[in-house]
Amino acid sequence: MTVPQGAALSIGAVLGTGVIALPALAAQTAGPASLIAWAALVALSVPLAATFAALGARYPDAGGVATYARRAFGPRAAAVVGWSFYFAIPVGAPAAALFGGAYVAAALGGGTTTTVATAAGLMLVVTAGNLGGVRVSGRLQLGLAALLVALLLTATITALPHARAANLHPFAPHGWWAIGPAAAVLVWGFAGWEAVTSLAADFRHPGRDLPRATAIALVVVAVLYLGIAAASVLVLGPGLAADPKAGGAPLAELLAIGVGGQVRTIAAGAAVLLTLGTMNAYYAGAAKLGAALGRDGALPAWFGRGAAPGAVPRRSLLVVAALGAVSLVVVTGTGTGTRALVLLTSGSFVLVYLLGSAAAVKLLRRGARACAIAALVSSVGLMLVTGWYVLGTLVIAAGALLYTRKEKSSRVVDSVEARLT
Repeated sequence: MTVPQGAALSIGAVLGTGVIALPALAAQTAGPASLIAWAALVALSVPLAATFAALGARYPDAGGVATYARRAFGPRAAAVVGWSFYFAIPVGAPAAALFGGAYVAAALGGGTTTTVATAAGLMLVVTAGNLGGVRVSGRLQLGLAALLVALLLTATITALPHARAANLHPFAPHGWWAIGPAAAVLVWGFAGWEAVTSLAADFRHPGRDLPRATAIALVVVAVLYLGIAAASVLVLGPGLAADPKAGGAPLAELLAIGVGGQVRTIAAGAAVLLTLGTMNAYYAGAAKLGAALGRDGALPAWFGRGAAPGAVPRRSLLVVAALGAVSLVVVTGTGTGTRALVLLTSGSFVLVYLLGSAAAVKLLRRGARACAIAALVSSVGLMLVTGWYVLGTLVIAAGALLYTRKEKSSRVVDSVEARLT
């Protein structure tokens, strides 16, 4: 894999479905002051991305963050990382699907009914595709990422001439403390810097190429995110935060203002394709991870079928799909919207970052270690601003620790019985 290909994959992993709704969610939380949260997350991404790039360059392995946690702290830490990612996907997938559904509803009408029906359809399509072992090819994934970049640039450049400085007032309608919760929401959009570490071994020269690819991705992501966030606040103004329960479709609104015509339909189609691509990648990854956790004893052995290369982890996939369906039913039935799902998922990603950066502090040396310390401090800060939603992540971590302890005790008993017989 070349540097441009690696950079494109990193950009695609970070610029996920969150960008089509996060500007509205952040503005609902902090108003125009959410721009500070965007800038802070971009700044925090530098040490995080650099740390994971250094780890991937030094330990190129498909296990990614779980591998680093295992090297630094042992199998229990690896189990916590694995559980945090695996059980975050059924929570985050409905939010991603609802984001795409909001664009379809903006184009076709039908409100909540269209949004939920589209979300359910997207989840079914992705599940069916992965049950058959069919995955979106790397080229198509890159094509979807390129489509998103083009949409963001078009939306930003064409809409900014309609910006009004008056939309910045009041700058912090919910108080300055609201910037912290807004940052917690935005963690969703910055998750993905750890994803490329699992591809480190595929680079021609991991020690040289991975850091370069990460640096390119950092610049591109920073420009696109800050551009779309600024355009959303300056152009859409108070209307961006009108409905605290709706995910909104600010990208379609910006395109409609800047370009006109049937842009909403185009944006809806692009959002659906983007959502399918992103969900496919995460469903496939989570299903494979669940099978690997079952193989390694971090989940029941029943999950382990399909862990071998080329095999389809259908059992693990069905668990992800079933839990995702439950999440969708709960969030739509209670009318809580996508914000809670985003924050719960963000809490899990933050824990992965926390353990990954802690492992980096132990494994890396010299300048890379200083960067890892900065990443660790950033991760602790992100965990604090996540607030009560971090409790869900801690429950998952506790479950992983209890399960691995039980498995260890069971193995000891089996060993004793074997010696006695």
